[in-house]
Amino acid sequence: MSPLSSRLAGLLSKRTFSTTQSTLADFSHVVIGGGVVGTAIAAELLAKSGNNVALIEQHEMLGMETTSRNSEVIHAGLYYPSDTLKARLCLRGKELIYERLDPKIVPYSKCGKWVVAQSESEEEYLDKLHKNASSMGVPVSLVSAKEARNTFPLIRAEHGALDSPTTGIISAHDLTVYHQANLENNGGTIAINTKVDDIEYESLTPQYRIFCTEQGSKEKFEITADNIVNSGGLFAQQISNMVLPFERHFKSYFAKGSYFSYTPLVPIATSKITTKLIYPCPNPNSSSLGTHLTFDLGGQLRFGPDLEWVDESVQDAAELNYDVSTKNLELAEVAIKTYFPSIKTEDLLPSYLGVRPKLVSRDQNYKEFADFYIKEEEGFKGFVNLVGIESPGLTSSMAIGEYVAGLY
Repeated sequence: MSPLSSRLAGLLSKRTFSTTQSTLADFSHVVIGGGVVGTAIAAELLAKSGNNVALIEQHEMLGMETTSRNSEVIHAGLYYPSDTLKARLCLRGKELIYERLDPKIVPYSKCGKWVVAQSESEEEYLDKLHKNASSMGVPVSLVSAKEARNTFPLIRAEHGALDSPTTGIISAHDLTVYHQANLENNGGTIAINTKVDDIEYESLTPQYRIFCTEQGSKEKFEITADNIVNSGGLFAQQISNMVLPFERHFKSYFAKGSYFSYTPLVPIATSKITTKLIYPCPNPNSSSLGTHLTFDLGGQLRFGPDLEWVDESVQDAAELNYDVSTKNLELAEVAIKTYFPSIKTEDLLPSYLGVRPKLVSRDQNYKEFADFYIKEEEGFKGFVNLVGIESPGLTSSMAIGEYVAGLY
């Protein structure tokens, strides 16, 4: 029996909704999805006086999907239009990370980043990026091609670079554990290994009944909540569709991103190559930032992610596979050579693959900016939906927690 179902045994099996009187819910808020964003939201909600919060996660640990399969970058907020949630929450999230977190507890490094240009058109892109970032108060500066060569001789930046000193890297695992500790230490409930099967809404109460299965024992149980936050990540559309009527259902879109570790035959220290993250200028015909060079807090160099859209017929995230193919490696080498020309095929090894939860389709992504979708759904009191929480979700996680808590 799960800790959550054990705690509520006897009570839950007997409860039924009443349309004539309100029954005290088991929790004021239930957050579905225990990634870094959901965990941050749950911790922030619990900080509000009077709240009783439960976090439900289908895996045996928190942060096992998108949270553990990304670049672990603290984004500065260069790319997003200033009037979007992505811009607002990225900037606030970055601020909260650097101001509130102790790097001895949640390791991070403000290492900085270069966006490198290889042509006149890409140099023009850097100018536009500089203006956009500066308009939002993000510190940036332009680096000449000569200065770039002198600083990092192994990095190619034929038409200069844009320097972003407030970009950094962080341990996504430790950030998730930080929020988990805040949640548990303040009396919150965490139900791991618990899958949400269905949700019912009683508008007259108003209250939600959440039908769950404990993955290990296959025991089924129910809990009730006054409010639900859907932070299901890859499963967010599926969770949302349990609540909203058919005509308001979301379709799921997924984009894979492969990562490759750098393992040259003759080892070379990362610091001899670069001390900053290196990003190419994005392909105008793509909807990603390109296959970039990053490193972890231990100094291990890696490249990625690339972008591979999943067939739209796949609507259940449980059907996704996480294999990195050799085809992706060959394409990655071509992309990496544009800014790190000495790279060789034998220097790269498939490392891991992440999947980005997309709000809109591949074609729509090319045509329009896809912002975060975070809102209380009309007609469903207290049901806050988070859909398409991809990059900069990690950077924005603490700010998203603040934002969602402010909706109640």
